[in-house]
Amino acid sequence: MLSHCRDECCKRNLPLNLTRQTFEEFSYDKNFATIVIPAGSFQLVTDEAAAVAVLKRFYDHLAPNGRLIIDLDPIGGILAPSGPIRSWTTENGDLLTLTDNRVETNYLLQTTLSHSRYEHWRDGALIATELDLFKLRWWGVNKFRLALEAVGFSDVHVLGNYQHARAPQPEDEIFTFEARRAI
Repeated sequence: MLSHCRDECCKRNLPLNLTRQTFEEFSYDKNFATIVIPAGSFQLVTDEAAAVAVLKRFYDHLAPNGRLIIDLDPIGGILAPSGPIRSWTTENGDLLTLTDNRVETNYLLQTTLSHSRYEHWRDGALIATELDLFKLRWWGVNKFRLALEAVGFSDVHVLGNYQHARAPQPEDEIFTFEARRAI
């Protein structure tokens, strides 16, 4: 991902300062006007106390009046039955497949664990396979709002499906939280 980002920034002559750090340990010598965590990535922090500590770290790295924008997948998408095998054909005709099977749902900790099997096929023969353990934490809308406010964020807004000023609906595929660090 970093290599792809580097390539795309270079193509556009954009200034670049990339680092590879975890949510739990990242540190910068400057503050940011905005921090964006897209596509449910925050839900990879599955321990609630660690997640709240990460929110505090985001808060501490925002400039006064800075904004935090986080996308979260709704619980329905996380708890939905596993879907069919997904597949993609590469430019050279190889077939890539992804099979996802949920093996654990912990309602107390609000986490799921899935086995994600990636396969690479060429001319009908399996040439590579990889199994990833994929753990996610889900958050209720009000619970996440309270977590943001507990670490100091204010002016918390939630919108559904990237539609500005529209409250989330049960059928939405993504919830976006926007919050500000006080001046």
